[in-house]
Amino acid sequence: MSTLSDKDKNFIWHPYTQMKDATAAIVIRKAEGVYLFDENNESYIDACGSWWTNLHGHSHPYITKKIAEQASRLEHVIFGGFTHEPAIRLAERLLKILPANQQKVFYSDNGSTAVEVAIKMCLQYWQNNNQNRTKISAFKNSYHGDTFGAMSVSARNVFTKAFENLLFDVISVDVPFLFNETEALNGFEKIVTENKSELACFIFEPIVQGVAGMTIYSADALDKMIAICNKHNILTIADEVMTGFGRTGKFFASDYLRNSPDAFCLSKGLTGGALPLGVTTCTQSIYDAFLSSDKTKTFFHGHTYTANPLCCEAANASLDLFEANNSFEKIKSISNLHHEFVSNNQDKFPIHKFRTIGVILAIEISAGETHYLNSIADKAYSFFIERGILMRPLGNVIYIVPPYCITIEQLHLIYNTIVEFLNQLQNDV
Repeated sequence: MSTLSDKDKNFIWHPYTQMKDATAAIVIRKAEGVYLFDENNESYIDACGSWWTNLHGHSHPYITKKIAEQASRLEHVIFGGFTHEPAIRLAERLLKILPANQQKVFYSDNGSTAVEVAIKMCLQYWQNNNQNRTKISAFKNSYHGDTFGAMSVSARNVFTKAFENLLFDVISVDVPFLFNETEALNGFEKIVTENKSELACFIFEPIVQGVAGMTIYSADALDKMIAICNKHNILTIADEVMTGFGRTGKFFASDYLRNSPDAFCLSKGLTGGALPLGVTTCTQSIYDAFLSSDKTKTFFHGHTYTANPLCCEAANASLDLFEANNSFEKIKSISNLHHEFVSNNQDKFPIHKFRTIGVILAIEISAGETHYLNSIADKAYSFFIERGILMRPLGNVIYIVPPYCITIEQLHLIYNTIVEFLNQLQNDV
């Protein structure tokens, strides 16, 4: 008799997985709080927040209740020519917590599509204003998604290799880390000045580059880069898909900045990890460029499930929990524990790089070249899964991005297991 794992192997193709060598997928039967439970009732702490999406814990009763109530009223309706209360309420709430220059909300399905929307908005903005600006600037080592526009503005690496000849060119700029901040800023200003008549926009992951290994760079330098763009009338896009909703210690990573980006891309934590939803917000100026009696200036972009009421209601419920559950006190507590762990351990493992901001804790393990295909990933994944912890290493970078409901005891269990793993690596050398 075939098991669920057998059927999974026969029928399903998993993401970011070399299926030839893949171990059997773990069948998850239910989830609650920080725990995932498999078909044998073994539990796993979801230390990565299920790809950085889960904020308040799995199967949260309040979010579940709100989704069910919404499903009984309206499960979906075409969003062309129609609207509904959950989408309106969510848009109003998001614009209240985003920078004041954000005035309009465009709904899509996920992070990649939120980025696609922002790119297309910025490119067509210039076209609608009768300016031929088609160049885009982005950071080296960036990741913005897996659709073609999102891949184009991402780093050329293993994720994009098969499609390199099909992607549009982007002006790649250095990330302003502490060791190269002055050079990066000078280089950026030179690039912007030389290309200002053709440069449409600059897209970035604010403060933290996620897939690059949770690398953290200078907020002050990014602020100066946005100021340079503002000086030369170049649009800026903050990809807050990973960094939004408290992950860096503030509601948005862009809250560390004085200058506000022209567009925001949101997803992942938007619904608390319950349902897929993407949002792109923009300034009134961008929106106004599409208002015309000439219908060719319309923004011709949409998704079948745009502003799905269930997803919007899940996002509203997640925002309710932010307001009611002292989420930022929990975030601060997690952040303090991360800093304490780093302080107590970085000198014990000097060959490895520890970094932390907000609820993000990352350790770059010195084990060959730093990249996504580093073999340490499989070793680390197996080590932690065997001990009841779900980690999803980024090559030789292991990290924690937990739900905010995680307890001190659960965090210490993860910390102790990390130390055990690092000690084992040292002993194996």
